Amino acid sequence: MDHSKTRLSAITLAALGVVYGDIGTSPLYTMKEVFSAKHGIALNEANVLGAVSLIIWSLVIVVSLKYVALILRADNRGEGGIMALMALALASVTKQSRWYVPLMVVGLAGTSLFFGDGVITPAITILSAIEGLEVATPALVPYVVPAACAVVIALYVVQRRGTAGLGRWFGVFMLAWFGTLAAMGVVNIAEHPGVLAAFDPRHGVAFFIHNQWLGFVALGAIFLALTGAEALYADLGHFGKQPVRLAWFCAVFPALVLNYLGQAAVLLNNPAAVGNPFYYQLGEWSIVPLVALSTIAAVIAAQATISATFSVVQSAISLGFLPRMKVLYTSEREMGQVYIPLANWLQLIIVLLAVTGFGSSDNLAAAYGIAVTITMLTTTILTFFVIRYQWKYNLLLCWAATGFFLVIDMAFFIANSLKIAHGGWFPLVMGAVMMTVMLVWRTGRKAVFDNLQQHAIPLGAFLESLFVSPPLRVPGTAVYFRAEGDGVPHALLHNLLHNKVLHEQTVFLTVMNRDIPYVAPEARIELSDLGHQCFQLNIGYGFKDERDIIGALELAGNKGLHWELMETSFFIARQTVIPVARGRMPAVGDVLFAALSRNARDAAEYYKVPANRVIELGTQVEI
Repeated sequence: MDHSKTRLSAITLAALGVVYGDIGTSPLYTMKEVFSAKHGIALNEANVLGAVSLIIWSLVIVVSLKYVALILRADNRGEGGIMALMALALASVTKQSRWYVPLMVVGLAGTSLFFGDGVITPAITILSAIEGLEVATPALVPYVVPAACAVVIALYVVQRRGTAGLGRWFGVFMLAWFGTLAAMGVVNIAEHPGVLAAFDPRHGVAFFIHNQWLGFVALGAIFLALTGAEALYADLGHFGKQPVRLAWFCAVFPALVLNYLGQAAVLLNNPAAVGNPFYYQLGEWSIVPLVALSTIAAVIAAQATISATFSVVQSAISLGFLPRMKVLYTSEREMGQVYIPLANWLQLIIVLLAVTGFGSSDNLAAAYGIAVTITMLTTTILTFFVIRYQWKYNLLLCWAATGFFLVIDMAFFIANSLKIAHGGWFPLVMGAVMMTVMLVWRTGRKAVFDNLQQHAIPLGAFLESLFVSPPLRVPGTAVYFRAEGDGVPHALLHNLLHNKVLHEQTVFLTVMNRDIPYVAPEARIELSDLGHQCFQLNIGYGFKDERDIIGALELAGNKGLHWELMETSFFIARQTVIPVARGRMPAVGDVLFAALSRNARDAAEYYKVPANRVIELGTQVEI
């Protein structure tokens, strides 16, 4: 029992460092944004108490009730995140259902906008941390953006090394960070205990009544206190429900509430602190130490977002929504530690553009929130289908469980939609680009599959006719990649046509992509004997599994497949896609798909097959 408690404490501490970095840095900019001049909210006691009351009750309703109590239950075999939830929702309805395609589009929309959020989060957290230098001395203002760019570049450069080594320290530091937030809050609350009245939700209602339209506009700034809530669900697979919940209720939630109350007390005691209330909580002596502390916390928050981006890209590739890319696994001990070079460098470029283009956290705040609110909306919608059709709950209960949160999400979405013209377009454009890429790739791959099916030769009938007058058998093993549901591999036809030989052992290998996170090793392999030393080998992978064909063949060796790597050749038919107007997609979509196909990683590299054992043959496919 003591060992179990120690392990739970260690996992909870790790969750504190990875899961809550984003929402934990929200106090850097939320209160400052609520009372910025552009919102026109007067700085008086009623408005301060009303704003803090709305923040507190938003944390209670959206984070504690929606995510911690409800959404964390909708795990896909222990895995969370928008892609896992989409796979779970799609599995709850049949492919023939009228809801299948709309649910897929909803899930892809949430995923696409996650990428937009993944760019804004590093930019705004790092900028808002370093902007504390402006509070220390106006002379440092010109150096804020260059310093932020330097931190961003350093952060992305070290990604290739992985974060497994640093991860253990993230929790320790974030525990100190939340302790600091709580301590600062307590100090300031003691000077103005009247701010505790903000726990009364009537102050939040009065905020809207007194400010009317301006109060609703300010709701978009209040929402900034919730950014990062999706991470609770996205990182579920790394830590489990109990550690995530413990970290929230025992450390994060109390620290955030105390700090927001403390900032409210600062504003009531010193209205001049409205420019950046976070850094005025302990006086001028604390500004530089807080800048250093905040910068480290911002880097950890950004790191969590970057790692989540790699994880989502990996899942999207596995589920067939993105072309194959180079995926590196950076830890032999920790599952899910991946590095995707192309995603890393593209994200770095866009983050730098956001930092230099917007120039301040105030400007970025206008762009922040719209993508997150849409992602939260899609999460609520997908959850309804999971609890209704997967869990078979009563329809009225399903509407009650998700309808309330849907109304809250819609209110935040409408308030944030007012930011579109002032920077909110930025994550929406990025989301639209990613949505287009994923839909084009999905549609194009289906077109390729349909084309191959039309010309497919049934494998069983082909082998039966082939061995009526068998070709010369040569020593060794030949492995032919064969798509799921496909006929005779084109590479085999090319080999027979040009070389007129067949290896003494021939394996047809099909990778089966499952809509679950992980497939147990003992259930990964299906081996069928087709006769004449020919075998059909099916390898099942979940969307979080590492693709390792050599390891899978070793597992197949335990089921009777005899092979040696140095005597094995892997035959792959690399497809060249030729766009032909068939009405499946607009012409520009066909051209985009062809370009993506040309630049996608080939199967040998993606599945970690040794290059010196690969024989690649070209084939053309019209779409």
